[in-house]
Amino acid sequence: MTQGDERGSNGIGLGEWIFRILLVAGGAYMVYSWFEPWWSAKILVLPGEDHMVMRPWGIEVVSQVRKNAEASLWSMPWFFGPFMWAYLTVCMLALVASLFVKRQISFASIKLPKFKLPLATVLIGFVGMSYLVAVVLAYVIGDLRAEMADSNFIGKSKVVHSMTGNKVKMVSDLKDGYWLALYAGPLLILLALLRGMFVGKPKV
Repeated sequence: MTQGDERGSNGIGLGEWIFRILLVAGGAYMVYSWFEPWWSAKILVLPGEDHMVMRPWGIEVVSQVRKNAEASLWSMPWFFGPFMWAYLTVCMLALVASLFVKRQISFASIKLPKFKLPLATVLIGFVGMSYLVAVVLAYVIGDLRAEMADSNFIGKSKVVHSMTGNKVKMVSDLKDGYWLALYAGPLLILLALLRGMFVGKPKV
């Protein structure tokens, strides 16, 4: 499915249409994983489930936790949420742009004049790689913050009640959304690598 595909009146071949559908599906999968909870924690003395829920843009907590638990367990810098939403916007714009750009990137400046890479492939690969890094960093940062609060990011631990100083039991674990997000990045990277099988050679 390359340049030899029959092309419609708009100059887009069957292979390219198939790739566009796959890419849209990959982008939708990434967005779905973005809105799914990545991690949650239950405070055993509180009724209900998921008293703390981690999402890509921060940690959501119920009012009892916000009032009585150490802020180091859940608080993030004020700019973190807007930054992550801006990141998602850039990623989606990059994927949309990759559907239409036809240019190649030349590496002549680093003495590789014959090596050229489609800009669309670079954009898709960037989104996939950056999302994979973001998901891994979420775990690393969560684990470091839990260690700073003298608790465990995964499993059973005890957290300090800020008003009484007593320790209460907490159970935390990764949610399905985290694993969905972990696979989203490699999926987009794979699509970037396979793009040449579906789409004809772009113009220089």
